[in-house]
This record gives sequence, C-alpha cells and structure tokens, in this order.
Amino acid sequence: MHDLQQTIRLPQAVALYVGAVLGSGILLVPGLAAELAGPASLLAWGLMLFLVLPMGLTMGLLSSRHPHSGGVAHFVSLAFGEKWSIYVGWFFLMSVAVGAPVAALTGAGYLSEALGLGEMARIAIALFILLLALLINGLGMKLGGNIQFLLVIGIIAVLLSVIFSAWPMLNINHFTPFLPHGWFPVGEAATILFWCYIGWEAVSHLSSEFVNPKRDTIVGVLIAAVIVGLLYFLTAFVTVGTQHAGAQALSALVMKSIGPAGSLFIGLTSFLICTATVIAYSGAASRLAFALGAAGHGPRFFTRQSSQQRTPIGGLLFLSACFAVVLSAYGSQWITLAQLLQLPNATFILTYLAGCASGIKLLRDSVPGAMFSWVSFIFTLTIIPFIGWALLYPLLIGLSVGLILLRKKRIKRKNPSL
Repeated sequence: MHDLQQTIRLPQAVALYVGAVLGSGILLVPGLAAELAGPASLLAWGLMLFLVLPMGLTMGLLSSRHPHSGGVAHFVSLAFGEKWSIYVGWFFLMSVAVGAPVAALTGAGYLSEALGLGEMARIAIALFILLLALLINGLGMKLGGNIQFLLVIGIIAVLLSVIFSAWPMLNINHFTPFLPHGWFPVGEAATILFWCYIGWEAVSHLSSEFVNPKRDTIVGVLIAAVIVGLLYFLTAFVTVGTQHAGAQALSALVMKSIGPAGSLFIGLTSFLICTATVIAYSGAASRLAFALGAAGHGPRFFTRQSSQQRTPIGGLLFLSACFAVVLSAYGSQWITLAQLLQLPNATFILTYLAGCASGIKLLRDSVPGAMFSWVSFIFTLTIIPFIGWALLYPLLIGLSVGLILLRKKRIKRKNPSL
C-alpha cells in the first residue's frame, strides 16, 4: 500500500473548502430565513459570520496538526480511541453515499426545470454530475483541485452578478418592521442557517494530500470562511432588501432583475454549485474509505489504488455502487428526494460533533483552538434535538458496525494468531 500523493496547494485548498461548504442552500435558505424572521433574519446571518470561523478553524487546526486521510475519524481515534473512530468513519462514509446523490439531484432539478425537461432528464443530469465527480477524483486531486478552483471562480462570479444586478432594486422600507414576528423566529432562522456551513469536516480527509498542510489548512479555512460568509450575507441582504421570501426567492429575484433568462441562469448556477460540492465530498469519502481499509475496519479492496495517480480507486468503486442504488431507489419512486435529504443529516451532524469533541481534547494546549472547539461543539449540540426520525439512519449504521466488530472479536478469541 502507498501513501496518497501530496498535490493540493493553497488555491486548490481554498476552492475545495468553498466547494464543500457553499452548497445549494444558498439558493434556498436566504429566502426561507427571510420568510421566517423578516429583516431580522440578517441578525442570524451576522451571527453565523462569527460562528463560521470557529467551526472552520476547529477542523483546520486539527488537520494542520494531524493530516490524515481518515479526517475526523482519525481525530476521534487520537482523542477517544480506535473503537469510536470506526463508528464516526462509517457515519461520514455513508453520509456521502446518500448525500452526494441528493446534491446531484438538487442541481439537476434546477437545470432540468430551466430547460423544460422531465424527471428522466433530471436523473440523467444527476448521473452525469456523479460520474464526473468520480472521474475527476479518480484522475487525482491535482486535476480535481484545479477543476474545483475554476468551478468556484465561476460560482462566485455568478453570485456576485446576481447581487449587483439586484442592488438597484433595494428599498430601505423593506427593512421595516425589523422584527415582524418577534425574536423566536430569529433563533429558528439561525437553526436553518447551520446547514449552510457544514462542510469544513469534509476537506479534513484530504489534508494528507496538502503540499503544506500546517499552513494551508489554516489559511485555506480563513480565506474560504470570508468568501462563503460574505456571499451568504450579501445574498440574504438583497433578498430582504428587495422583499423576496420563500424557497424560490432567489429564483424570483433573478427573474425580475435579468428577465426570462433568469431561470436558466439559476439552473446553471445550481448545477455548478452542486457539482463542486459532489466533487469535494466524493474525494473526501473515497479517502476515508482508503483509511478504513488500511486500518482493517473496512473491506480490503478499499485500499486499491490506481497505478499512476495512486488515487483510492477502491473507495470510488464503493461510492459508485452506493450512488447507483440511491439513484435507482429514487428513479423507481421507492423514496422521495425529501426523504433522502433527511437520511444523511443526522450522520453529518454526529460526525461534526465528534470532530468538535476531539478538538476540545487535542487542542487543549491552545487557548484559541480549545475555544473554537467548545463554541463549535455547543452550537452543534443544540441542533441534535431537531434531527427527529433521521437518527434511525446512524443507529442502523452503528448497529451494523457493532455487529461486525463483535464478530471480529469472537473470531480473534478463537484464533489469537489472526
């Protein structure tokens, strides 16, 4: 078995962070938050501008000190032992197995609707996004990082053009009354906004492929946090200032500012955003699969690598099979997109919570590191009660992993030489 190649430099690192964090939520959440809390939703966005740095820097500091393809699972292993890291590793891996097809279907949905195409076209476009992400990761993170950089530049340009085109339509009267529904909806809005900032943990799985992990994991997080935070806040600001609200607020705003072409504009934007997200998460999950296989906590074929680029082919093949199952289940109408969306939420949150808990222990010799970890841990913990029935998904994964570990323990007792 060979180590993964170190090919990711700072520009690619920033692009990977932005691509992982800046998801399709930017198309939906500003309008939903405005609908809940009115102009006061901007307070929730302002709060998130301050919280996004601790969340990102916790993962950045851990990746800087302990670069490893196991990512959060590796941090948990160092902090709490190998047994817990196995659960966390499989939580994240199975989150991406479902979450990546959901992101692809989301981007494909906007684009197919803009082009006037049907459900089969949506599935075909989603399949294209997933295959593209797998191919790019299979060819290596040097190429993947460069493509991600170009995608992110395109996404930023598109979003800035939307913001600037909407600026002349801002009306100061739309910011009053500032608290139309009271203070409680501001808290509800802040809960929704949390989903916009999950993603920092994904790039930790790529940290072993950074050319300069000690510097670029921290600098990359700082730059990406500023970019993502400002894009979200400015999008929310023009959404409120033009008095648009609801899930389709940004689409309506674009249609109003640039005309009938706005639908296609939003469709292409969503396609770019979701493709960047799928590339980042597929890369992270395939590296994690590699680490699980190397540690003996996953099938041995997880450690298979390509002969030239030394990319984790085994992990990518596993993800391919999972993606095929999810798309087939959706295409046969066995499960809806809304139901699929809820499945990985719990595992993503538990993975992030475990990473923050690891930061509290591993970064305790650093006052900023410990503070960032505690803030992130407490904030993430407050989300747990809102997960609901989706907790069944990590419970099922945990039971499966527990049974496998128990079986391995029994085999080892009978054959101590193994």
